[in-house]
Amino acid sequence: MIETNDRGHDPKARRRRCFIVGGVILLLLLLLFIIVLILALTVFKPKEPRTELLSATLEGISPRISFSPVSIQLNIFLNLTLLVKNPNHASFKHGPGKSYLLYQGDQVGEADLCPGLIPSKGTQTLPSQLTIEVDEMATHISALISDVLQGQLVIETRTRIPGRVSFLKIFKKHAVATSDCRLAIAIPSMKIQSQECESKTKL
Repeated sequence: MIETNDRGHDPKARRRRCFIVGGVILLLLLLLFIIVLILALTVFKPKEPRTELLSATLEGISPRISFSPVSIQLNIFLNLTLLVKNPNHASFKHGPGKSYLLYQGDQVGEADLCPGLIPSKGTQTLPSQLTIEVDEMATHISALISDVLQGQLVIETRTRIPGRVSFLKIFKKHAVATSDCRLAIAIPSMKIQSQECESKTKL
């Protein structure tokens, strides 16, 4: 009489092996999730991109005043070079930015900034040329004439660069880098006497 061995076909043993394999897989997935979560909250935690004004130069003709009739001739271009620093271990992709030129709190010019991609721990320079629009300054003609006669023109620039930090196309965080500057222009030498800037980022 031949005795057959049915241990390999024991349903209970097969279920036990399935439970063990399934438990090991779940444990590995849980460990992987914990590791990724720790990295996302520490090493790959999104940090604020920073902006810095590298240079500001002027081009054009010094303002001239005519008193009969009262008018002012103005042809000034303000060239800005901004440096954007990405301190993250992930890339920072920014869309089209904007630079605004203000006089007496009102916008008198603007310029577009090209979109781009800043690699991990990288930097990028963004040039911007702003034209002072005389028509937009007409409402402040008396203040403008006074500034020209005193030999100093104070203007402000506001730059806004929207983007997002992305790691492995999984973790994404939107950010907006801004830079506000106050510039004092000497007239008629057309030199920048002083500049004060403040940069910040909203995540």
